[in-house]
Amino acid sequence: MRAPADGQPGRDIGGRLWRLAGLAAVAGLAFAARDVPAQLGGRLTGARAERAARSPQFRDGTFHNQAPIQSMITGEPGRNLLWELAFGKQRRRPSAPVPLLRPAAGADRDLAVVWYGHASALVELEGHRVLIDPVWSDRCSPSASFGPRRLHEPPVRLDEVPPVDAILISHDHYDHLDMATVQELTRRQSAPFLVPLGVGAHLDRWGVPADRIVELDWSERHRVGGLEITATAAQHFSGRGLRRDGTLWSSWVVAGAHRRVFYTGDSGYFDGYAEIGAVHGPFDVTLMQIGAYDRAWAGIHMFPEEAVAAHLDLRGELLLPVHWATFNLALHDWAEPVERLWAEAKARDVRIAVPRPGERVVADDPPAVDGWWQAIA
Repeated sequence: MRAPADGQPGRDIGGRLWRLAGLAAVAGLAFAARDVPAQLGGRLTGARAERAARSPQFRDGTFHNQAPIQSMITGEPGRNLLWELAFGKQRRRPSAPVPLLRPAAGADRDLAVVWYGHASALVELEGHRVLIDPVWSDRCSPSASFGPRRLHEPPVRLDEVPPVDAILISHDHYDHLDMATVQELTRRQSAPFLVPLGVGAHLDRWGVPADRIVELDWSERHRVGGLEITATAAQHFSGRGLRRDGTLWSSWVVAGAHRRVFYTGDSGYFDGYAEIGAVHGPFDVTLMQIGAYDRAWAGIHMFPEEAVAAHLDLRGELLLPVHWATFNLALHDWAEPVERLWAEAKARDVRIAVPRPGERVVADDPPAVDGWWQAIA
């Protein structure tokens, strides 16, 4: 019998190690992707699909904005977005921990807002509570292992959120609709979920009872106690996987007998704000998206100056900025949105409140803007 060639045992061991490493990598990827199918949500079928097809916003199998826009990322001559993402000089993270506060107690009849970070907020209006776009997970991603990670913890645990009367979802992107948060709220709260058309398919798949899902088209409304909640137009898009615009996106009007609040959801600036202001305004408070903008997708995310313009179109009184500080979703500096907002608000004589995450803002007595973010920018 011929003796094995020199080095053969080493090559055998090396081969086995590479195979084991490959299996471990595959196992790791499988573990990281274990929740992805469920995270993608549901598809419109049956009565839900038939209702979507009757919507004025639905044609050719998808939902549409009021006017055609470019919702895909567009390139610019001489600009490489991928290079900027990897090597750009922007300061996209805070330099120190974001200061968190626990919401202070207040009078039941106050008009108040607790901002939990990003777009998640609690509106207290005439004795009712409305939770908006709650996201408590560590990442806004279909995987718990990959994707944009929080820059600060939630200021309170989800089980510390008080009982609410309604839960509003603006659209189905991961930074606004979070499966784990929805499932925990389904267990801990009894409030209905008010969502744009089609988004109920995701909630169905995640175990939300059908009698707690209220789907609305633009201009449709639903009463919750003494509140009238109306889905209004936005200029954006939707999708949790490869398919786009299979569900609707919206802004929201929350109206009591005497006070009103508006929330943009995600949106580019458009003529619809003046129409909403004329029909539903004036508003005591507007919650305005100010972050995650770029020239490459200007039609679907407002710049801070546009948020101020939209607030004026809406006939808003106090502007409270949202959709910044919590997730790194664009190429601007971490503090740039709020710096630009503050400058524009002063130039146009607009009242703003810029709370720390967890801070409760009473609309009739908002805290002075103190630039708290500048020390950690």
